[in-house]
Amino acid sequence: MHNTFAYDMMETVRVTNQWLGASAQAFGSYPVHGLVANPVFQMISAWGDITERTFDRMVARPDWGIDTVVGDDGRDHVVQTETVVERPFGNLTRFRVAGRPDRERRVLLVAPMSGHYATLVRSTVQSLLPDCELWVTDWHNAREIPVSEGKFDVEDYAKYLIEFLRELGPDTNVVAVCQPVPLTLVAAAWLARHEPKSQPASMTLIGGPVDPDAAATDVTDFGARVTMGQLERMVIQRVGFKYAGAGRLVYPGLLQLASFISMNLETHRTAFSDQIMRTAKGEASDHDKHNKFYDEYLAVMDMTAEFYLSTVDRIFKQREIATNSFTIDGEPVDITVIDSIATMVVEGENDDISAPGQCLAAMDLLPNLPDEKKAVHLEDGAGHYGIFAGRSWRENIRPLVLDFIDRNAGRPGNRRAANVKSAPRETARGGTGTGDATPV
Repeated sequence: MHNTFAYDMMETVRVTNQWLGASAQAFGSYPVHGLVANPVFQMISAWGDITERTFDRMVARPDWGIDTVVGDDGRDHVVQTETVVERPFGNLTRFRVAGRPDRERRVLLVAPMSGHYATLVRSTVQSLLPDCELWVTDWHNAREIPVSEGKFDVEDYAKYLIEFLRELGPDTNVVAVCQPVPLTLVAAAWLARHEPKSQPASMTLIGGPVDPDAAATDVTDFGARVTMGQLERMVIQRVGFKYAGAGRLVYPGLLQLASFISMNLETHRTAFSDQIMRTAKGEASDHDKHNKFYDEYLAVMDMTAEFYLSTVDRIFKQREIATNSFTIDGEPVDITVIDSIATMVVEGENDDISAPGQCLAAMDLLPNLPDEKKAVHLEDGAGHYGIFAGRSWRENIRPLVLDFIDRNAGRPGNRRAANVKSAPRETARGGTGTGDATPV
């Protein structure tokens, strides 16, 4: 698999399907077909339209699409993005709200590097912007990074987070979503040990695999069944000649997308069949619910081979985070040294990616952190996406996170503060789902 032919062949299949879709859409749209009382031409045009859009989105980088935010004065304030730290594999990007006084809350949203662009957390950004000064880790597509820029693995990822946190300073509140949760713990522990003046004020860890063995999912089962050699042979390819990263070993985004879709194949098949029918009837629109979701879902990016393989090996197989044995450049990183970074863990009851218990394992690594600086929350009925970008996040989790940040910064919390209930650790682990952030 380690050749450019496999990568270019996959890209050829994608382009061919995109061309077939565009051709079918054009053919079915000829005005003369209106003289034929047969819906087949509308169906051909609709199939082509959906097919062309689908395969085109697979190589498109989505825009943030966040233009304004409403300020306390009731006016729309323009939102501008600016690069604070620029690095080959990812930037630290700030969302600056023009004409608005700076908010006291300073939040670094650590977006996952797991096949999609950072825009996957767009709705999370939108929900935090009215109340926070916000920075986001904006990871780059590996196929666009020349081989001359070198490698990027889990240790490099942790180093990037350390650099970003050092840049932002000690008043930073980190919100890590899914994949970066364990490496955020590493970065915070490294700063706590080496540069305590740069460590963040708080961490909110949302649905991440701190200990994959704490609760089995299809993701953890796959990692346990497949050897590293098999995995490397199955999914690693060299970027083809079309892109700046030609020759770089990657886990291609298109392969990742195939894996994502296969997990819920029937659901996706039904969604596309229904959309074709709506398009044929003239009921679909360019930014309807289907297109809004799939324009983001289908936009995938390549990951460097070393990052993907080291994640599987060190985080899932060797469990270096769960066993507190992770190293950076050969130096052990002791997570237990964290004793002042307030930490909140959020999990979803129906999370089938990082099941309840996987993220909560972070609390076992923080024996020196006072109980009053710990909180856990299990969201009833919420899946993986819902706990950081869906209804559960907007209505329940976001207010708790902001309150947690405020309480640990010495600021008055919001109205939910009065509802926070104390509970023993066993109750928190049991996942009672009270709807409140429960101190441990």
